[in-house]
Amino acid sequence: MPSLTERDFRAALDLLGAIGEASGDKAAFARLGVERLPSLVASEFTTLSVCDLASGRREVYGLPGASLSADERAAFDRHFKQHPLVRFHGYEDGRVTQRISDCLPLARFRESALYNDYYRRIRIDHAMALPIFVRDGLLVSFVLNRSRRDFSDRERALLDLLQPHLARLYRRATALNRLTARESEVLNWIAQGKSDAQIGAILGVSARTVQKHLQSVYAKLGVENRTAAVMRARRA
Repeated sequence: MPSLTERDFRAALDLLGAIGEASGDKAAFARLGVERLPSLVASEFTTLSVCDLASGRREVYGLPGASLSADERAAFDRHFKQHPLVRFHGYEDGRVTQRISDCLPLARFRESALYNDYYRRIRIDHAMALPIFVRDGLLVSFVLNRSRRDFSDRERALLDLLQPHLARLYRRATALNRLTARESEVLNWIAQGKSDAQIGAILGVSARTVQKHLQSVYAKLGVENRTAAVMRARRA
């Protein structure tokens, strides 16, 4: 692993702090990530890509003014399952930051249909993906792109340093989406100051059942008490 300096570690901590403080939901997390990552690793075009591996459908978050056209998105989608980074992270269980050049030589990549149909038209030669969630048929990655100069081993190591922390922040930012309808109801009544017994009476269940729902809410939101759960929900 390339040596990272104290300055590298400080920059990484600053980036994680900025994202952690302000990312209350997936959209905010994505926006902050694509804004801040290029300050650590230079990138001409950075996205958060959320991919359904079975269908090939994607949500792509990027900076305003840097979005792809419909034709460019369609060109990528035609080669989705053959993309070397999708294959490495989505189908081959790769868990580390990966460059296209780690998968195949540049000359061979430039001969591929993926390059000539998609990357050539957006004027990108090099891409590097940082996976932050790979589970249940879903692949979520930050993808950094640039022309001419490939990403270095040091830059890849910097992203690997961030990986577990960004993965945790992503899970936290999307936690509310994972609550069941009943858990969301319980959390809503908690936010209105109701006790377990009062919520049970409203929902027609026992206070013990309410407590079980709350324990599940705490686990999914990564908190330990009612106040923290309400603060997390309001922040999102």
